[in-house]
Amino acid sequence: MKAYLDSSSFCKRFIEEDGSDRAETTCAQASRLGLSVLCVPEIVSALNRRKREHTLTAGQYDEAKRRLLDDVRDADIINLTASVTMSAIRILETSPVRALDALHVACAVEWGAELFASSDDRQLKAARRAGLKTRLV
Repeated sequence: MKAYLDSSSFCKRFIEEDGSDRAETTCAQASRLGLSVLCVPEIVSALNRRKREHTLTAGQYDEAKRRLLDDVRDADIINLTASVTMSAIRILETSPVRALDALHVACAVEWGAELFASSDDRQLKAARRAGLKTRLV
């Protein structure tokens, strides 16, 4: 199964929180993993925020970042193209989501994802509206 995870769901593989088990299961079930080019910078930003807030130590940050970079080596990285941009515009015009959320859904559509995983209800509704099967992570 081609599974696309947005940043919020893929991040759960590196930071233990509600949904981490579902993120692991989704990745284990996937024959191919799709991620937006936005995913790694978004997750590194979240990890750095946690480090600044002292909810993540420097060592935990380094370990999480190492695991992240190892994991994305095997993923299909979907770039922001003119087609993805046009798809994101259509999603924004039909769903009350933020721009980056629409770009994630558009990347999944462009890649031909068989499953879209996220922890954002509005984004999941937009993904279903775009024709994707979804999973709450």
